[in-house]
Amino acid sequence: MHFGFKFGKIPLCLKDSYIAQNYQNDKDTIEAFLYSKIDSSVLQRLKRGASLVEAPNIDKRPKEEDLKAIFENITDIKERNSKIVQAYKDGFSQHMMAKVLGLSQSTVSGIIKRYG
Repeated sequence: MHFGFKFGKIPLCLKDSYIAQNYQNDKDTIEAFLYSKIDSSVLQRLKRGASLVEAPNIDKRPKEEDLKAIFENITDIKERNSKIVQAYKDGFSQHMMAKVLGLSQSTVSGIIKRYG
């Protein structure tokens, strides 16, 4: 099965993933990873093992309180949209922004596409 990388580029949704960062020049490996079949019993063992390991970057994840601070005192939609794009570039998820701003995730996505 062919993954269909357009013009040899990694899809945006994978750009910050471990596999894209470590195998960015090996599209065949990325495709094999995405389409490999995994035994559900192996997956359960992996999930159990992962729950026992502390994530080293847990403190680096963007926090909702920080995002709320970014959007307080917004005076107009243009300013809000600009801050949405910047927050996305800074690592905040579209889902979190939608939740904080009371917008749909598709609205946030559209703003990022339009103004990003």
